[in-house]
Amino acid sequence: MIGGGAAGLVASKFAAGVGKKVALIERERLGGECTLYGCVPSKALIRTARVLNQMKRAHEVGLNMGEPPPVAGEAVFARARKVVERVYEEHRPEALVGLGIHLVFGSPRFRDNHRVEVDGRMLSAASFIVCTGSSPLVPPIGGIETVPYLTNRTLFDMERPPRSLIVLGGGPIGIEMAQAFTYLGVRVIVLEAADRILPKEDRELCDLLAGRLAATGMEILTGTRVSRFGNGDGGIEVAVEDAAGQRGSLSGDALLVATGRKANVDSLDLDAAGVAYSPEGIGTDRLLTTTAGNIYAAGDVTGPYRFSHMAEYQARIAAQNALFPYRRSADYRHYLWCTFTDPEFAHAGLTEDEARERYGNSIRVYRWRYGDIDRAKTDADEFGMAKFICDRSYRILGAHILGTRAGELIHEAQIIKTLGVPFHKLDSVIHAYPTFSDVVRQPSKASHIDRLRNSLLVRLAGRVFAGRR
Repeated sequence: MIGGGAAGLVASKFAAGVGKKVALIERERLGGECTLYGCVPSKALIRTARVLNQMKRAHEVGLNMGEPPPVAGEAVFARARKVVERVYEEHRPEALVGLGIHLVFGSPRFRDNHRVEVDGRMLSAASFIVCTGSSPLVPPIGGIETVPYLTNRTLFDMERPPRSLIVLGGGPIGIEMAQAFTYLGVRVIVLEAADRILPKEDRELCDLLAGRLAATGMEILTGTRVSRFGNGDGGIEVAVEDAAGQRGSLSGDALLVATGRKANVDSLDLDAAGVAYSPEGIGTDRLLTTTAGNIYAAGDVTGPYRFSHMAEYQARIAAQNALFPYRRSADYRHYLWCTFTDPEFAHAGLTEDEARERYGNSIRVYRWRYGDIDRAKTDADEFGMAKFICDRSYRILGAHILGTRAGELIHEAQIIKTLGVPFHKLDSVIHAYPTFSDVVRQPSKASHIDRLRNSLLVRLAGRVFAGRR
């Protein structure tokens, strides 16, 4: 295994667990991007920011707490780093050695498809799985090399929040961090070249979230391109141009670059192993095999979905195919993810626009607002909506939830989507009351009623009984 992040760790543990001889090569520290620089520290920071915002909203639940105390910036970032170390405990080298995994630290380079050199040491294997992950993509904008920009790799090394922050990129990382810093009292400006933030999300729910973010004080400039960076009296200076061609400038104390990811392939000498790759990553087939038949790839280095849960999914498939004669294919029909804004924004499958483009107007769309469920009223969490897109057979094509606990609630829809169970079947499942699960149960009930109304037997029976009356 080459790479000790989510994919490499899962593949190594799987191989060792079935009795295979395993070597895991890691250039830096075990745990990978998500543990060390991404999911873990960002969610720790988001949690702190959310608690502070809840304190400010305490009057909504009948508490008069006055103004919350000043933010102790040093403690906020120290906590995020402490959480990283706690999660890292399960990835310590001694824990993996205890599982029978041979660890090699250094920079690997392929010599051919059966040999890899690590800092002068040659290792050979029948099969390899490349799991080297991805890194922040820094766009080649003029002057960017002259300013002290941050990425997710350096953001959590800060000792305290800046007074103002410019966020370049309105994708998941940019929006999550922009909101967290806004809650911490930082003046935040988000610059996004597309016509909206989170362009991969369902447009209807995305517009709801954008309004919510703006209401908290975040400034979002969409359709805005950056032409140059520089240093000035106001901090980092940014020259921008809007969709109408109007030019302007703005400044901030800090700059976070969150414009995407690039696959970590440059230093591996993949050509020597006969592995084809591009700037987007290593190419694989559905078996996760590369152009070198005995070399596989999993996780961010190959895509198409750069999330830890997808890396783990791919790692199990790649390891099984590398070790056993029976083969398993990756099935990307049931991808999902969650953007951890406040509230959370969960996504599984097609958006409404994508579904209409593929299936036309035969799709069925069911919505339910958080404000229409009792638990949201008791918790003063009435903002948000769940949306389910089904085919004409009531099977889920896409599920999207914007609201409290969306990241947990999406899994009920994900299970029946993956198993091919019609959405209306959930109406027969007993759900506890009062819970936020009503945003799934209630639209499934609407789907059930819709199905009955459209049933030929029900329509015939209605005519018969109407005639008798």
